[in-house]
Amino acid sequence: MRKTSALLIVFLGLFSLSAKSQNDTLKLDLSKAQSLFLENNYDLLVSNYQIKQAKAEIITAKLFDNPQLEYENLFYNHETKKFLQTSAEFGQFAGSISQLFKLAGKRNKNIKVAQFGVKLAGAEYFELMRTLKFELANNFYKAYYANQSIKVFDEQITSTAQLLKAYELQYKSGNVAQKDLIRIKSLLIGLKAERVDAFNELEDNYRDLKLICGITAATPILPVVDENKNQLSKVEKISISELLDSARNNRPDLKLAKTDLQLSEANLSLQKAMAIPDVELNLSYDYKGNYPEKYTGIGLKIPIPLFNRNQGEIKKAKLSIDESNLKINRQQILLENEVLNSYKTALRNEKLSDEIDADFSNDFNKLITALIKNFKERNVSLIEFLDLYDSYKQNTLQLHKLQFERMSSRAELNYVTGSNIFK
Repeated sequence: MRKTSALLIVFLGLFSLSAKSQNDTLKLDLSKAQSLFLENNYDLLVSNYQIKQAKAEIITAKLFDNPQLEYENLFYNHETKKFLQTSAEFGQFAGSISQLFKLAGKRNKNIKVAQFGVKLAGAEYFELMRTLKFELANNFYKAYYANQSIKVFDEQITSTAQLLKAYELQYKSGNVAQKDLIRIKSLLIGLKAERVDAFNELEDNYRDLKLICGITAATPILPVVDENKNQLSKVEKISISELLDSARNNRPDLKLAKTDLQLSEANLSLQKAMAIPDVELNLSYDYKGNYPEKYTGIGLKIPIPLFNRNQGEIKKAKLSIDESNLKINRQQILLENEVLNSYKTALRNEKLSDEIDADFSNDFNKLITALIKNFKERNVSLIEFLDLYDSYKQNTLQLHKLQFERMSSRAELNYVTGSNIFK
């Protein structure tokens, strides 16, 4: 009785650990993965700090130059042999205060350059987000369909192992040839090797997915997909002109190129202003070192733009504008080509998916079940069995690959248009 109770406790303990492990598994659909990505992705968080740093540049640009205060005192009087005297008879000191006044609107132009810097940092942030969202969707579907493929290997390994046991018994009884037994063993070894390769690939996908979503390495995850939901929207319902308009309006990299042009134009305006000298106003007081005593004076200091008129920086700013215009033209051509290429790819993948009979997979599964039964009953030869069994595996894996490519091409359309057309 005690032995039975102990076994029951051990069983319940193992069951509870298994249940806990299943409960700890983080089930991710794409929407939840994207939410975690927006909250936890470290690259985005770093980029967000760069925006804040750019905003701090505006604060710096708005600040006025500090006034400068100067003071000079007699250090040592050799006649009285005393230090730091300030008396009317033996002392001397002088002081001044000066303020620099920037002309030609340099302060406002600096503020404008800093504001475009913030806009540029924001465009870089959204460009990074666009790229990472595509990587997230791609890795998500890759992991999901890799997991589905592993299930195929698990099923085949289980049924092949059972078949091998049956064949080993038949071999011992002298009812089957050794070569047939070896063929089944080879099949099992091959399936296990392919499963290991698939599992290694799945672990790599999980690693990338966790990194993008900010999930700890110890947290088990399981991507889940509502297959019916993927059938709701069709690529061909959206015209290429709509996709191009969306890309031109939403692509952060195009906005980035245009903002870079605006920044270059603002910088040219600033560099031209820098060629105009600034004025420094000075107020001074001298106790005894000038005429008359207790001298007060006002001074003005302004550089003469004789040699340095900021020619080099102005030329660099003009060249930067030309460069920015070329980048915009290149980005527009790149955008159009990417959208058209991705649209054609998505249409091909969609068409191929639609051409596959929805009941094909179920019919194939029934065929394989019947095949295994007929093989056990020796109505099918071993060669026929192995050929159809391998065909079943290859077709199922091919279906998973096609489904992944279909979903990946949709994610790519979101990427090249900078929008969220397919959710």
